[in-house]
Amino acid sequence: MSKKSNTSKRYPAEFKRDAVGLVRSSGRPVAEVARELGVSTEGLRTWVNQAKTGPGEGPAGVLTTAGWEELKRLRRELTEAKKADEILVKAAAFFAKEIVK
Repeated sequence: MSKKSNTSKRYPAEFKRDAVGLVRSSGRPVAEVARELGVSTEGLRTWVNQAKTGPGEGPAGVLTTAGWEELKRLRRELTEAKKADEILVKAAAFFAKEIVK
């Protein structure tokens, strides 16, 4: 009897990309490639399906790997824009006080 871990493994994006590429280029079944790589069949199948859909494609409400990357990038940009906005507001207040004097 084998025990399955309740924690999922995290694989780097490069590993996932290479695994998907191996499935596509080899023409072998996903299960066979998954066994060879030591990953779960369903996990590899999910990676392959996610790679088929780009941002804005696929079922509504489902975020693909590319979609997650886009979301992270947009969140970073928003954080930077908020910081820049705070600086500009403070600078405007400073210069407004200087003009009134």
